[in-house]
Amino acid sequence: MENKQILITGGAGFIGSHLTDHLLEANNDVTIVDNCSNGRTEWVPDGATFVEQDLTAPDALEGVLTSDIDQVFHLAASKAVNTDSPRDQFEANTQMTYNVLETMTDVGVSNLAYTSTSTVYGEAPRPTPEDYAPLEPISVYGASKLADEGLCSTYAHSHDLTVRTFRFANIVGSRLRGAVIPDFIEKLQENPETLTILGNGRQEKSYMHIDDCIDAMLTVIERADGPLATYNLGTRTTTSVTRIADIVSDEMELQPDYEYTGGDRGWTGDVPKMRLSIEKLDALGWGPTHESDVAVREATRELLTTV
Repeated sequence: MENKQILITGGAGFIGSHLTDHLLEANNDVTIVDNCSNGRTEWVPDGATFVEQDLTAPDALEGVLTSDIDQVFHLAASKAVNTDSPRDQFEANTQMTYNVLETMTDVGVSNLAYTSTSTVYGEAPRPTPEDYAPLEPISVYGASKLADEGLCSTYAHSHDLTVRTFRFANIVGSRLRGAVIPDFIEKLQENPETLTILGNGRQEKSYMHIDDCIDAMLTVIERADGPLATYNLGTRTTTSVTRIADIVSDEMELQPDYEYTGGDRGWTGDVPKMRLSIEKLDALGWGPTHESDVAVREATRELLTTV
């Protein structure tokens, strides 16, 4: 993707800012819309146009999402899986997505990349393919993302949009916040002797490095067919929470004692075991360069230079 006019919602966040970096390097003109509830203004790359705006407002994209935009990346969302305000989260996420879709239709922009999540599957057999059913999320976050996917499908089939939906595994790398790796780093910086681990530590999920994530997204946009295409983005391997603690401790040159809070999940709505099938992605000729353990270690090293 080169020399395009691109709009990214949530572009001041972890994934959005990395995506912006990549797109600017390819000589694209990038506009970011973000209220910085998850992102940070200092993460907005030089060269991008930044608009601070709450996307739940119906007119939030007026004058920003215009007919000269070639591609919209919709990353903005309330992301907490175990939120104290589930109704607010569900309403915010669906309002933002509806407003993006409506504005695109109104101004005649047709290309959308929507970032969803593996949590739409709920506790599904592994590896989980994109056509697995029924989709039974166990968190409001997952439910809101599934509702958003339904909206995207409607606009793809009834309003002539071309939509690429990405169901992410756990994406890791520099600027990551509110996740297990930065949580362990912060805990060990505060107390190098003991590390508290939520659950029993045997939760196992796929971890994908941010560089692979961005490359996979752009590959799908370039090569996928049809008005609506949904792709899992992840790795073929998983890493346990205890293994992540080992990697983080090793990179920090520490040997803490582990204390577990107990139970098979870390919090309400946590899916303890997750591995996505990436055979559909593989059929496009793309595969990850970092498997889960390597992605976790690389992300830990990157975060230790900034945390």
